[in-house]
Amino acid sequence: MTETPKIARTSPYPTEVEAGKSYFWCACGRSQNQPFCDGSHKGSGLAPVKYQATEDRTVYFCGCKQSAASPLCDGSHKTL
Repeated sequence: MTETPKIARTSPYPTEVEAGKSYFWCACGRSQNQPFCDGSHKGSGLAPVKYQATEDRTVYFCGCKQSAASPLCDGSHKTL
């Protein structure tokens, strides 16, 4: 059974990413290392989402865990 993601916060996480690096976004909302996975999802039925950076830039990882564009923010937090 898959649990419902916990809302980590109601705003995105602006994050500097580096081209060529992989990042694993926390999809469950339970990680103590937001917005990244720390393994807290184990047993929840949820899994982290891999994000592959194609360029050095700032991205906005979803904090509410409701984004249809996960792992990136799509503004869903504005409706919570």
